[in-house]
Amino acid sequence: MAEPAVWPDELFADLERTGPVPLYFQVSSRLEAAIRNGTIPAGARLENEIEIGHRLGLSRPTVRRAIQELVDKGLLVRRRGIGTQVVQGQVTRQVELTSLYEDLQNTQHAPTTRVLTRDLRAAPADVAEQLGVPVGAEALYLRRQRSTDGVPVALLENWLPGDFADISLELLEEQGLYQILRSRGVTIRVAKQRIGARREHGDEAELLDVDKGGPLLTMERVAYDSSGRAVEFGHHCYRPDMYSFETTLVAK
Repeated sequence: MAEPAVWPDELFADLERTGPVPLYFQVSSRLEAAIRNGTIPAGARLENEIEIGHRLGLSRPTVRRAIQELVDKGLLVRRRGIGTQVVQGQVTRQVELTSLYEDLQNTQHAPTTRVLTRDLRAAPADVAEQLGVPVGAEALYLRRQRSTDGVPVALLENWLPGDFADISLELLEEQGLYQILRSRGVTIRVAKQRIGARREHGDEAELLDVDKGGPLLTMERVAYDSSGRAVEFGHHCYRPDMYSFETTLVAK
């Protein structure tokens, strides 16, 4: 486990302990400034609340409230077994025909992929309908955990027609799915997409490091190539404290 971040002594040297500004707000504001200017870098781990309180001469409730302010802003995340870690703001994704991997790269985040499942399965009825293949036809099923700056952000479930069965686990760990498809000559032209929300279930709380029964953002997408063939059917879920969708609306 990485050592906790060490901030300059002067960061909290002049806390006003008898003035009108609450101490938790002073601590939160200074930590936020240090995160945004890079003094405390993305991915850094903070000391626990007791240690911070001891260093600053503050009570644990004061430190806890200061930390929670930054958790609510998406600048810090609490991770089981690791502690409180810095994340450089939420990942905001434009609702466009791009992949999560590409969006993370384009916003200067460092995406990593853990392949949880990669196997060939008989397409169930709902998948067969979306991909335009017979029920029971061979299809490639993928389930991946996507992280940014070392923090899990999304779980991605995808189905592809059986002729993509040779996509390797190693390639999936190194590249985004749309990058892989383009390298095979597939041009994705259009997609049908639905965005929603639901509670986590199964192993999602553990894999996304969220509370049991907590809310998740969801996206369902069917992508089509230039010939109109469905090449990918996906169900994705995202941490709402780490991720948001953004779109521009234009009046006609």
